Amino acid sequence: MYVITVIYHHPDDPAAFDEYYASTHRPLAEAINGLTALSVSRCESLDESPPAEYAIARLIFETKDVALAALSSPEGQAAAGDVANFATGGATMLFGEAPA
Repeated sequence: MYVITVIYHHPDDPAAFDEYYASTHRPLAEAINGLTALSVSRCESLDESPPAEYAIARLIFETKDVALAALSSPEGQAAAGDVANFATGGATMLFGEAPA
């Protein structure tokens, strides 16, 4: 299993981020061929302090090769290009093989 993790930093307008992500970005991501699972979680801290990051998305693929092909596909490029439309705080992408 290969995982692409997207860490979304705090946006300027959290409500606008949430609305855009749900209505526009998530459907783009879900259209990526080869995607076997997508999960998104809002970050929180355990001690009531503000969380370091806003949200985390995990995109799961069977293999690294499938993930690379997905990222270079028109659907993958559309989803990647869309991030700038709502992630005003920026985003960090991490890539890695997940142990079985």
